[in-house]
Amino acid sequence: MLKIDIHTHILPEKIPAFAEKFGYGGFIHLEHHAPCRAKMMKDNQFFREIEHNCWDAQARIHECDQHGVHVQVLSTVPVMFSYWAKPQDTLDVSRFLNDHIAEIVSLFPKRFVGLGTLPMQAPDLAVKELDRIMGMKGMAGIQIGSHINEWNLNDPNLFPIYEAAERLGAAVFVHPWDMMGQEKMQKYWLPWLVGMPAETSLAVCSMIFGGIFERFPKLRVAFAHGGGAFPATIGRIEHGFKERPDLCAIDNAVNPREYIGRFYVDSLVHDARMLHYLIDVMGENSIALGSDYPFPLGEHRAGSLIESMNELSLATKERLLSGTALEWLNYSSEQFYLA
Repeated sequence: MLKIDIHTHILPEKIPAFAEKFGYGGFIHLEHHAPCRAKMMKDNQFFREIEHNCWDAQARIHECDQHGVHVQVLSTVPVMFSYWAKPQDTLDVSRFLNDHIAEIVSLFPKRFVGLGTLPMQAPDLAVKELDRIMGMKGMAGIQIGSHINEWNLNDPNLFPIYEAAERLGAAVFVHPWDMMGQEKMQKYWLPWLVGMPAETSLAVCSMIFGGIFERFPKLRVAFAHGGGAFPATIGRIEHGFKERPDLCAIDNAVNPREYIGRFYVDSLVHDARMLHYLIDVMGENSIALGSDYPFPLGEHRAGSLIESMNELSLATKERLLSGTALEWLNYSSEQFYLA
């Protein structure tokens, strides 16, 4: 059974000294301090320890073979978005990362699909880079953040990017980053445990209430981490929409629940009961396997939760493990290798 993991992250083994190049800090660089290990550093501040499977395509393929994963969709680590930087500098970072992903995909076209990153804070530059990305073989779309600095995803400034993604047939993967309220969550890894689900729901609700799916009906959007807090709070969201349309329905008069089935979420919920609920609420046709490989909050063996649920039919498992991903990517299974 084909397995496509839509949520995996990759970095180049060597990252330029962007802070030196641009003359100011805040950018990520790598310190390779031990064999097959590196520290992600933001200036002189430690961000995360990574292993060679974060940059070595052969190591990824080896682990994919062990886990029965046929295809990974590659995207950068969200801390690399750099939306806060000067637009031209973010474009330079984006082009470097996109060229790297495109190179990996070109070397292993049966095993990887690429998503690019854009200077979203400068829509004119973003559209030009999106055009370039979609001209590269094996690049299927883009990964964007759950907000763009002060813009939520309903902001009209972003409409030219959505229009271009729709025109080019680009898949859009929304990933939480720069989590809200993190200044109050300095302990216990709370930005990742509490902030990320909230950020993803912020992104979903912003696009729904902002009428993005009405304005761009052919846009194919997937949200990370099972849609975050959105599926668990759809009842509250719908109730608020009905009770206070003066606050909620000012840009879009369609009930939020009507958009279930109009976008996708990945399967990364870590709990069989939650996955059952997600299937009940969102429908199996809206859920695609996603693992957050190769990071510790991810599913360590991609697809193992789905595969362990014997009560699911083979048709449902096939849809979750590959069918939804193929639809979102607008790909066919014949394009990929089956072990």
